[in-house]
Amino acid sequence: MSEKGECAVKIETGKLAPGLYFVSTPIGAARDITLRALDTLASADVLVAEDTRTLRHLMRMHGVAVAGRRVFSYHEHSAAGARDGIVKLIAEGLSVAYASEAGTPLVADPGFQLSRAVIDAGFTVTGVPGPSAAIAALTVSGLPSDRFFFAGFSPSGKAARRRWIAEFTGVQATLIIYESPRRLAAFLEDVAEQMGPDRAVVVCRELTKKFEEVLRGTALELAQMLAERDVKGEIVVLIDRAPPQSADAPSLEAALRQALTTQSVKDAAKDVAAALGLPRREVYQAALAIASRQKNPE
Repeated sequence: MSEKGECAVKIETGKLAPGLYFVSTPIGAARDITLRALDTLASADVLVAEDTRTLRHLMRMHGVAVAGRRVFSYHEHSAAGARDGIVKLIAEGLSVAYASEAGTPLVADPGFQLSRAVIDAGFTVTGVPGPSAAIAALTVSGLPSDRFFFAGFSPSGKAARRRWIAEFTGVQATLIIYESPRRLAAFLEDVAEQMGPDRAVVVCRELTKKFEEVLRGTALELAQMLAERDVKGEIVVLIDRAPPQSADAPSLEAALRQALTTQSVKDAAKDVAAALGLPRREVYQAALAIASRQKNPE
């Protein structure tokens, strides 16, 4: 496609079988659209989108005409009746193409309930693969990609966020998280506190866009760096897997008993959790139990 939006390839149109088609759309660069995605958008009987304005703009850029077809929205605030309406259209023998605002449908967007409803009704769900911010970020991160865990968005509240991070402290996989640019520095501070300041972290900003940026460092280094910046754009944070425990590592109880001889319960739990790669909340509860037994021996 040229800069003026002229198509460089021929879009193929034809009758699609009845069913729901999840169409992946670009996360930034418009040219990342796949040929099959364009074919599907050109051929579907009905077009559904998380944001119809975004979908219409994308189709215009690639020379795909709406041509009088129905176009309506389906998003996280849509009522159950909207899902029922889409299922009814498929039952009438129509093909429905659904596109999220950007990226692969069902990855941090409201497509799951729609997918489940169509499957439960006995109709076909087809994926039209393409761009995904999570996979794009993993590809350029330099962190292990043989095993990864997509955790979605973190909670907005500080206390809830810390508990949420603690749940993933010992996960033996690269963590992929979507985060708000406004909360990014605070999120990284919590990662440093819950997972340890030296845990390797990668921050990907505005992937595939003009101001794409990839920052690598420890949780503490990036938290300090970004605390002084006005961060904008779409953010993906990747966190290295928990360090493996050595075969001769002390048991949790033994490590806590030793730490409690010189530290408070809170500090002992924090240090032992970081050393053993275990959830801080779990270690804290164990430390409380040990301290209680030491104070009130049977």
